[in-house]
Amino acid sequence: MKLNNLKPAAGSTHSRRRIGRGPGSGLGGTSTRGHKGAKSRSGYKRKVGFEGGQMPLQRRVPKFGFKNINHKEYLAVNLSTLQSLAETRNLTKIGIAELKQAGLTNGKELVKILGNGELKAKIEVEANAFSKTAEEALKAVGGTATII
Repeated sequence: MKLNNLKPAAGSTHSRRRIGRGPGSGLGGTSTRGHKGAKSRSGYKRKVGFEGGQMPLQRRVPKFGFKNINHKEYLAVNLSTLQSLAETRNLTKIGIAELKQAGLTNGKELVKILGNGELKAKIEVEANAFSKTAEEALKAVGGTATII
């Protein structure tokens, strides 16, 4: 077998249907579009969500809720995670860069430190936000909480 001998398997390829090339092809005349109507004309485009005249779903279903444009989405990191990170990597200062190295954030997300877990090490933490319990726990062991 050589590269110049290669061919597709029998029946695996199909020739393209040449539509609108006269009555002898069997695909002339209306060119598989049927007779009259919008779908037979050139330039036809169905509106998104059009259901043939039936009331579309987006108009049948009532509107509700809203999106707060001032909402900030934070990535939650608990004190237990900071404690394990400080132990495994012997860190005294943890910021966004250290969290990114550990694979906890991509560096672009806003990080909020939450107070779940126990903190034993004295750590300096830099983050975008802190919960009250996390801030108190950090100060109780002699660490600092710095908002970026």
